[in-house]
Amino acid sequence: MSVGLLPTDISSKFPINKMAKSKISRPVKSRSYILIIMLSIGIIACSKSKSVIPEPPVKTRPTNLAQYNLVTEGLKDYYTSNEYFNLGAAIKPTTVDNPDEVKLLKRHFNSLTAENVMKWSTLQPTEGTFRFDDADKIVAFAQANGMQVRGHNLCWHNQVPDWIFKDGAATASKELVLQRLRTHINTVMTHFKGKVYAWDVVNEAIADGSDTYRASKWYGICGEDYIIEAFRAARLADPAAKLFYNDYSETNPTKRDKIYTLLNKLKGLNLVDGIGMQGHWNISAPSNELIIDAFDKYKSLGIDIQITEFDVSVYTSDSDSQSPYSTDLAQKQAVAYGRYFSLFRTYKNNISSITFWGLADNYTWLDNFPVTGRKNYPFLFDESYNPKQSYFTVINF
Repeated sequence: MSVGLLPTDISSKFPINKMAKSKISRPVKSRSYILIIMLSIGIIACSKSKSVIPEPPVKTRPTNLAQYNLVTEGLKDYYTSNEYFNLGAAIKPTTVDNPDEVKLLKRHFNSLTAENVMKWSTLQPTEGTFRFDDADKIVAFAQANGMQVRGHNLCWHNQVPDWIFKDGAATASKELVLQRLRTHINTVMTHFKGKVYAWDVVNEAIADGSDTYRASKWYGICGEDYIIEAFRAARLADPAAKLFYNDYSETNPTKRDKIYTLLNKLKGLNLVDGIGMQGHWNISAPSNELIIDAFDKYKSLGIDIQITEFDVSVYTSDSDSQSPYSTDLAQKQAVAYGRYFSLFRTYKNNISSITFWGLADNYTWLDNFPVTGRKNYPFLFDESYNPKQSYFTVINF
């Protein structure tokens, strides 16, 4: 029956034009009007009931920039925390003042790391003088936008003041150095307690060569004890925080096994919760086999895995000369990103977070390391904050 029209038999029996009005008895007219009203009410009721049925949410997965600009979803929507892992970025305090970068952060990420301003040289440049302003700015932004914060880092051989290792003109004793380490960790973690859910407690303590530990000032004065004491102080300062050991070349078999041994010792003391695999990789390495072997080795300890400083360099060697970001290079990088994220998805039950060591290609530490002044393009977003082919590869799975 056509919506809004009377049935044919009723219309033929009871035409309601002006000529017929006088011929229709009053009771018949009343029945016709009642029927019309009932039909109208039914039609309106049906239309209203249909309008309140919610449409199922649709997550579109763009494959190019034009489509990307028509949707609002980002990385954190395609890789939800519940099903996959957190997606994070390392930022500077000035990032939260840049509208373009803030827009990118809010769309794609649910975790933040302070690139430099939570390191010792910034937080406590001189003994007893703590400066939290820049770090507080990043934490406040994260809290205001429902993002988690990873703390990076509490003990490292770089960006650490020399006063820690001195007692006047002499070298400080082991006891004094460890006391300063405990004080720093307790003060910093207490300040951020309840705001920072995880910390890279010790960073890059394992040697690259045949030695077990890096020949740092920490190790020269304290031996292995500085690592144990750092984690012990962190556990006491904030028992709820997740504690990580963080390092690079974490898939290299020789270094991987040394990291595993340290983690096993810390796990036996109930002092570590996870491994921070930095993930400074490139368009050709590491291989799937090396990554899988590392994931399997670390997860066998029953600890969490996080990729903490992820970027994919377009250069495979320190001797590579600077290259423009060509279509060919973009495609190679997209293939690499696709390969790495495929592995991340496979190990989603073991990996809780992927943090990029930057936001977009306009700024990356790789522009000055390992080759000073060699422009690199390691992220999913270009210098204008637009998604690259690597982005579309990562989200279309």
